[in-house]
Amino acid sequence: MHRINVIGTSGSGKSTFCRKLAHVLGYPHIEMDALFWKPNWAESTDEAFLLAIEQALDQPQWILDGNYHRTAALKWRHADTVIWVDYSFTRTLFQAVQRAVIRCLSKQELWPGTGNRESFRKTFLSRDSIIWWTIKTYSKNRARYLSMMSDPNFAHIQFVQLRSPAQANQLIQQQKHMKTLGTEPTSNE
Repeated sequence: MHRINVIGTSGSGKSTFCRKLAHVLGYPHIEMDALFWKPNWAESTDEAFLLAIEQALDQPQWILDGNYHRTAALKWRHADTVIWVDYSFTRTLFQAVQRAVIRCLSKQELWPGTGNRESFRKTFLSRDSIIWWTIKTYSKNRARYLSMMSDPNFAHIQFVQLRSPAQANQLIQQQKHMKTLGTEPTSNE
């Protein structure tokens, strides 16, 4: 595992998992949302976004945090491992709501230099709500990822599906142990 893309529905916990795994492995953590979102919630053009991804992935090791399905051909051309944080709908929705509430209350800037913050109105009362996005995309994402795992175009990728926080923690601990032993990090097959 040298070039890893962590995927999962919004709220699944992929960013938290990425930060922990990147810390253990000593790999750069690349957050796709930070590459995509500009100040005042302006979106990058596809051309600029794809170029930013290409440039970010131009290194021997990385952990890429995010979905953006239209970028799969580019990012998975470089990836050797895809880790799918695939928790239950109930857990994912709970985590999405919990995260949104914390972000609304803390007013934390989501990506440095953008000024973008979650607001109560945008999070809970808008068609752009991240909560609504989680509800709307959960089943579609599961079907899409299951299909992509068996796609011959991605046969070079090792897929790891994490169905619980216990499995995620087990993978982190395994990688930490492998690193301590000085052996090559691998997935938890």
